[in-house]
Amino acid sequence: MNKNLQVKKVLNNNVVIVTDSSSEERIVIGKGIGFGKKHGEPILPDQVDKLFVLKDENEQEQYKTLLNHIDEKIVELINDVIVHIRTRFENDLNEHIHVALTDHITFAIKRLEQGLDIKNPFLTETQTLYPKEYTVAEEVIEMINKSLGIHLPEGEIGFVALHIHSAITNKSVTDIKKHSQLINTLMQMIQHSLDVTIDTKSINYLRLVRHLRHAIERISMGDIMEEQEKLAKVLKEEYPVCYNLAWKLIKVMQNTLNKPVPHAEAVYLTMHLQRLSRYDNEDKL
Repeated sequence: MNKNLQVKKVLNNNVVIVTDSSSEERIVIGKGIGFGKKHGEPILPDQVDKLFVLKDENEQEQYKTLLNHIDEKIVELINDVIVHIRTRFENDLNEHIHVALTDHITFAIKRLEQGLDIKNPFLTETQTLYPKEYTVAEEVIEMINKSLGIHLPEGEIGFVALHIHSAITNKSVTDIKKHSQLINTLMQMIQHSLDVTIDTKSINYLRLVRHLRHAIERISMGDIMEEQEKLAKVLKEEYPVCYNLAWKLIKVMQNTLNKPVPHAEAVYLTMHLQRLSRYDNEDKL
C-alpha cells in the first residue's frame, strides 16, 4: 500500500479523502482516522495496516454519496464489522464490500425501523453452500444488534453471508444471488417431481446442493466434462424417472444461465437423484 498519503479532506472521523505520491485521490477508511486531521497532514505509516483504501473512482463516489445519508456511528460500526470479516478469513476483501455492505446494512436498519421484514427465501441454501461465510455473518449480525440495541431478522444473516462470499471470491452479489435462486428452484422441482420432502439437515441434501452449486459453476465457466455414454445408457434404462428429471433440471439451468450444459451432467445428477429417492423410500418403509 502507498504510504505517502496526505489528507485532502476529512469527511468524518472515520473517513478521509487523501492524495498519494502520484497525486491520485483515495478514500481512506479507519476507526478515528479523521479525528483532528487537517488538510496536508500525513497518514502515518503505523496507521496504514489498520486502514482500508478505496481506489476505484466509482466506488469512491458511491461511498461518498452513502455517507451523506448515514449516521457516523453506523459508518464506524460497519468498518469494525469489515475488520472482523477480514480477520476471520485472513485475506484481503474486494473493496466493493464497503459500498455494498454499508448500503445493505443501512437499508436493513431502516426497514426494521419501519416495521418491514423482507423474507430470505434462500436462507437454507446459503447456509449449506457457504457455511463459513454464514457463521461469520451470524457474528456480524450479533455485533450490529448488540451495538445498536436492535434485532435484525435471521434472514439478514443469509444476505450478509452473500456479501462476504462476494468480497472473498470477487464474484458479484447479483450472480451469487442468481445462483442461489436457481438452486432453490431446482430443489423445489426435485421435491415435487420425486414426491419427497428433503430433510435440509441430511447429508443427502448437503451433497445434492453442493453438487448443484459445482455444476452451476462448471456450466458458468464453460468447463468441458468427459462424456459418459455407456453409463448414461445404463442409468436411463435403470432409473428412467431420475434420468428424465435430471434433463428437466438441465434445461432449467441452460435457460437461466444461458449456457450449454454437457450431457455428462445428466449422469451425475441422475446418480444424486437416485440416491435421494432411494433413501426417502427407505425412510417411508
